[in-house]
Amino acid sequence: MSSSIVPVIDIAPFFNGDDAAKQAVAAELDKACCNTGFFAITGHDVDESIITRTRQAVVDFFALPLEEKLKVERPPEKVSRGYNRFMDRSLSYSIGKEAPPDLQEAFAFGPEEFTGEDWIKDDPSTAMMAPNRWPDNPPNFHPTMQEYAEAMKWLGDRVLDIIATALNVERSYFDDKYDHQSSVSRVVRYPAQKSPANKGQLRAGEHTDYGTVTFLRGDAVPGGTEVMTRDGEWVEVICPQGGFVCNIGDALARWTNDRWKSTLHRVGNPPADAKNIDRISLVHFHSPNHDALIECIPSCVGDKGPKYEPITFADHYLGKVMKAAHARLNAKVADATKRSA
Repeated sequence: MSSSIVPVIDIAPFFNGDDAAKQAVAAELDKACCNTGFFAITGHDVDESIITRTRQAVVDFFALPLEEKLKVERPPEKVSRGYNRFMDRSLSYSIGKEAPPDLQEAFAFGPEEFTGEDWIKDDPSTAMMAPNRWPDNPPNFHPTMQEYAEAMKWLGDRVLDIIATALNVERSYFDDKYDHQSSVSRVVRYPAQKSPANKGQLRAGEHTDYGTVTFLRGDAVPGGTEVMTRDGEWVEVICPQGGFVCNIGDALARWTNDRWKSTLHRVGNPPADAKNIDRISLVHFHSPNHDALIECIPSCVGDKGPKYEPITFADHYLGKVMKAAHARLNAKVADATKRSA
């Protein structure tokens, strides 16, 4: 495996430059998304102190005793709310590949506007409207995570401005698809590895993301995100100082008729001789409304027409997340109604 820095795009000129500057930034993003679907951004205007506070709150939460964290464990329906205990899922199953459980613990939450009133436990199509599960400790955890999520939602909406320009579509095209979005934030701890992992076991197995754009800030330590190139080589992704690593997800690839790539990636294990420390990652999956229709954007139809039938984001998403959550290749959306054994 080689090491590489993904294309770094300074997005500031898009928002404070002239039309030529806007087109130049959009062209850079288009090129990166056509090639690998991965890029890094700087000039994003997200307050760095928010990221610092968020990371510290995450460290404090994961340092709690297990019984304390389990008070807000993810619901049996396997929705992305609350605490995921260590090794309770395997992301590779989402792409139909069997693999041991991932070496991570995590906490996930969605928009606060979903109070649970519209969540029907035996209806998987409402899973994205499940309420959040907040711990009592650390006391600042809830407000800090909300501050982070609001900042990342704001950034996601700004990047949508660039995406619309790159795809030659009116920005208003996305307005009614993101007015009650189902974005999810996921904070992750990859524990220091005190013994070799099992064969085929990684911090996060190879997978593609499910939504529109993923924003990642991970610790710059061994055992980080790796991307598969077109040549089948795993390449390490290095985040620029103060930036975010970004990648497009399956929904946006589908929207663009596969003009843009949703690329396989994973989180590798640190080498045996690396310093034995934890890795913390802050991840925000910017995603459309659960009922948004994912269909080919007009500018991406091409000569052969759309490759995919229209589908709601909820139907697209749930089929993949259920496989990862249940760690079974034959997991179905209906499994959301079943308790794990």
